[in-house]
Amino acid sequence: MSRLESFIRRMSAQRDVIDHVRETLPLPATGAILEIGLGNGRTFDHLREKFPGRRIVAFDRAFGAHASSAPPAEDLVLGEIAETAKTFAGTEAALVHADIGTGYEDKDAITLTWLPGIVAQALGAGGIAVSGLPLDHAALEPLPLPASVDRDRYFLYRRRP
Repeated sequence: MSRLESFIRRMSAQRDVIDHVRETLPLPATGAILEIGLGNGRTFDHLREKFPGRRIVAFDRAFGAHASSAPPAEDLVLGEIAETAKTFAGTEAALVHADIGTGYEDKDAITLTWLPGIVAQALGAGGIAVSGLPLDHAALEPLPLPASVDRDRYFLYRRRP
């Protein structure tokens, strides 16, 4: 599979899982959405469209989003995500979306030493996690993916009570 085809498959999976959450998985009534890895802002824009009225807080190392897909300054957290996202532990987030995998096993292995814990600590009971990397954590219950998404392409979890 070419890198272009792999990218398209990843983006399609991301969209399909987010849409699946919107259509079939009730989120807690309150709580922000956390977008871990703002990038150019395409997914932020999709989340904003699918979950109108929800506060969306975006994290990234540096700002690189298109102006039309940028969160307001008060909802943008810049710096090393492993550190900055810790400040949202216990905030009872309704949804966390994390797409910060690099495709390099050694780099992703380091990310996986801290990402599952940060996601589990930020989510409120019943909150949903959507991730491009597997989140192996006792507080996160894996959920079935939509039929359009290949296993191991994207991951879906609910925070246990």
